[in-house]
Amino acid sequence: MKAFHFNPVNYIRNKSLRWRIMLCIGIAIIMLAASIFMTMRFSYYSISNLGDSYKSNSELTQFTQAVTATENAMENYVMYRTFESIDAYYTARTKVEDFYQKLQEFPSQNEVYHKEYIVHQLTESFLYYSNMAVSAKRANDDEEVMIHYNYAMNTYNYLVNQVLELNNMRLQQNAERYNENQDRIVLSNTLGIVFFLIFSLLIFFVLYFTITSIMEPLADLSEVSHKLSQGDFDIPLFNSKSSDEIGNLCRAFDRMIISIREYIDTIWEKARTEAELKEKEIEMQTLYTDAQLRALQNQINPHFLFNTLNTGAQLAMMENADKTCYFIEQVADFFRYNIQQQSRTVSIDEELGLVDNFVYIMKVRFGNRLEFTKDIPDGEFPQAIPSMTLQPLVENCIKHGLKNTKGKVHLALEIEENFIVISVSDNGEGMPEQTRQAVFQAVASGTTRLAPEVLDDNSTHNGTGLISVFLRLQLQFHRDDLFDITVGDKETEAGSGRGTKFIIRIPRNV
Repeated sequence: MKAFHFNPVNYIRNKSLRWRIMLCIGIAIIMLAASIFMTMRFSYYSISNLGDSYKSNSELTQFTQAVTATENAMENYVMYRTFESIDAYYTARTKVEDFYQKLQEFPSQNEVYHKEYIVHQLTESFLYYSNMAVSAKRANDDEEVMIHYNYAMNTYNYLVNQVLELNNMRLQQNAERYNENQDRIVLSNTLGIVFFLIFSLLIFFVLYFTITSIMEPLADLSEVSHKLSQGDFDIPLFNSKSSDEIGNLCRAFDRMIISIREYIDTIWEKARTEAELKEKEIEMQTLYTDAQLRALQNQINPHFLFNTLNTGAQLAMMENADKTCYFIEQVADFFRYNIQQQSRTVSIDEELGLVDNFVYIMKVRFGNRLEFTKDIPDGEFPQAIPSMTLQPLVENCIKHGLKNTKGKVHLALEIEENFIVISVSDNGEGMPEQTRQAVFQAVASGTTRLAPEVLDDNSTHNGTGLISVFLRLQLQFHRDDLFDITVGDKETEAGSGRGTKFIIRIPRNV
C-alpha cells in the first residue's frame, strides 16, 4: 500500500486564489497584531508601574486638600452660618470619608501601615468633632460649638502633621520603586524592539511566499466560471490588466458581476431609503411635539422672582428670627421645584404642595390683604399633570383679586366619575368676554400671547402664563375640553366684582 505524505506547499497551491490571498492577509494581520500587542503590553506595564510610583503621594495630597477644605468650611459655618459654607462642608467631608476608609484600620508592625492606622483614627476623630460643632451651631448652642470646635481644630492640626509624615514615608518607598521601574522600562523597550523585528521578518517571508504562489490564474478562472454557473456572485473581481484572451475574459466576467451587484444594491438601497425616510418623519414629529411642550414649560415670569426676593430682603430687615429663614427657604423650595420639574409631569399632590408654598410667600408679601381658602377632599391624588399648572392660575387670581380692598382666592377640588375637577376663583372685577374668547382663540391657534387689540395700553400682562397652562394640558392629554373660564363663585365674590373662575379637568384613568 502506497504511503500518504502531506505536502503543505502543494496543499496551498491547490487552493483557490481567493483562499491564498485571505490566508496571506490573515497571517500578516495576526503577526502584526501580535507584534503591536506585545510592544504595547510591555510599554503599558512599564508606564503603569512608573505612574503608580508616586500615585500614593498624589492621593495623600488630595486627601490633605479635602481635610483642609472641610476644616475651612466648618470654620466658616461656625462663624457666619451660611448655606454656601454648610454645602461646602458636606461636599469636602464626603471626599475625606471616601479616602480615609481605604487606609489601614488596625495597628500593624509595618511602620507605614501603622502610620496609616494613626491617620485613619485621627480622621475619624476630626470628622466626629467637626460634625458635632456643626450640629451644635445649627442648634444655636454656642457653648457646645466652642468645645467641639476646639477639639476639631486640635485634631485637625495633629492630623495634618501625621499626614505629612506618612507622605514623607511613602515618598521614600516610592523613590526606591522608581529606580526599579526605570530598569524595567529599559528592558521592556528592548524586548519590544526585538519582538517587532522578529514579527516584521516573519511577515515579509509569508508575503513573499504567498505572492509567489498565486501567479497561476487559470485554475482560479475555472473556479469562478463554475460558481457563476451556479448563481454565486459573491466572488472577488479579477481586475486584470492583461491584454491577452484570459485578460479579456476576466474583464467580461468583471463587467457582468458588477452589473448584477449594482442592480441588487439599487434594490436594497431603495428599500433602506424608504425605511429611513419613514423613521425620520416619525422622529421629526416626536421632536416637534416635545419642543412645543418644552418651549411652553420654560416660560417664567421674572417679575415674581424680583418681587419675592425684595419681600425677603424687607422681612430680613424687620425681623431677626426664624420667620425670615423659613420665608427664604420657602422661596428656595419654590424655585427649586420650578427648575427641577420643568421637563416632566408631576402629580396633583405635588402641584397642591407648590400652591401652598406660593400662597405662603404671597401672604408674607401682602399680609391681611390676601385671603386664601381651599376645599380639598381627603386622600391622595397621584394623577399626572404638567408641572407648573396650578400656580399660574392662583397667581392670576391673586393679581386680579387684590385690585379690591381685600383679595379672596378659593381653590377647590372635586372628584367626578371620569375627571378630577380643579377650580381656582377670585373676587376681582371678572374677565371680559372679549378677553375670554381671545384666550381660547390663542390656545386653538397654538400661540402663547393674546391679540394686541384685547390688551390694555398700560397692561404688562399678556396672558402668556394662562395660555401656556391650557396649551400644556392640551399637549399632555391630546384633547381640548379640559379647561374653561367662567364667572367666580358667589362665596368668593365681594363688592361689585363678579370674579373669575378657572376650571381644569384631569382624566382619572390616564
